[in-house]
Amino acid sequence: MANGSLDSWMHSNFDSQNGQRALSLSQRLDIAADIVDALDYLHNGCQPPVIHCDLKPSNILLNKDMRARVGDFGIARVLDEAISKQPMNSNSSIGIRGSIGYIAPEYGEGLAVSTYGDVFSLGITFIELFTGKSPTNDMFKDGISLHHYAEVAFPDKVSEIADANMWLSEGANTSNDTRYITRIKECLSSVIQLGILCSKQLPIERLSMSNAAAVMHAIRDKYISTQQLSDVRSY
Repeated sequence: MANGSLDSWMHSNFDSQNGQRALSLSQRLDIAADIVDALDYLHNGCQPPVIHCDLKPSNILLNKDMRARVGDFGIARVLDEAISKQPMNSNSSIGIRGSIGYIAPEYGEGLAVSTYGDVFSLGITFIELFTGKSPTNDMFKDGISLHHYAEVAFPDKVSEIADANMWLSEGANTSNDTRYITRIKECLSSVIQLGILCSKQLPIERLSMSNAAAVMHAIRDKYISTQQLSDVRSY
């Protein structure tokens, strides 16, 4: 893909030498919506459902228009209908090997592959996308995870954990419009909350992928309308 992987954009050194700009908040919202739409299609638009099993930024590719595509189906599984109805009560005979930091905790306990596993990976990916912190960062140890990091910050300190690089691309819109800044904080709070809800420890506590898609689109649409309103005021 023309713009490589999401991982390369998330963890690059942004300077005049490499010519690569940091992803703006608007771009991140579009990318998040593209990712959840792809997974919603795999889970609910395919019969039988397809489970990706290894969602992470390095497996998300960006085209020339900076729209996201989910790739690398090397360990994907077609979900058995019987298992799909009782994902929490079945043991898996397939040794799933996802990626450290993104793999759902229940897979380590031998539970069957389910859509809830992809939801967990999605939640971690969303938190990483908006905080700039990888779940394998050295700061996450002694029981502290990326999920816990976001959960502790939510809701009052979400702006403090947001990736500072995204403001490099926001331009004048983040200047002196206090109402706009407040709405940016509300947007970040909403998307971090979505990441937290998707990456809960217990599968049954997570959102379904269709619900996650609906929430993500609502967050993005609200931000777009806010941005348009700010542009009108500036004009």
